[in-house]
Amino acid sequence: MHELAIADAVVQICCEHAQGRRVTKVEVKIGHLRQVVPDSLAFAFELVAGGTPVEGAQLEIEHVPARVACSSCGSETEIDWFPLACAACGGLDVEVIAGEECHVESLELEGTPVAV
Repeated sequence: MHELAIADAVVQICCEHAQGRRVTKVEVKIGHLRQVVPDSLAFAFELVAGGTPVEGAQLEIEHVPARVACSSCGSETEIDWFPLACAACGGLDVEVIAGEECHVESLELEGTPVAV
């Protein structure tokens, strides 16, 4: 369950940037190719956030579809699964342009620092 490692990293990032303030909401972008199960990530996030300034924060997950750019026909197309192929021409000479994201997009913080 790599969602636990991702949740732990998200909480660490939040704690670092919150500088002692309580985190009320965390927005993350997760690309389709990361194969993250949103419910598992939310469960893991709640688990590892306990006892930190992130405890009780709302986690919003934005799913980013996988997109490729085809070298053969020049199309940019959305793909659902492997193999990574152009949906327009079927070509395999493609470059992933979206769908590998895994990052904290934004935080909402309260103004008053909390004791940790």
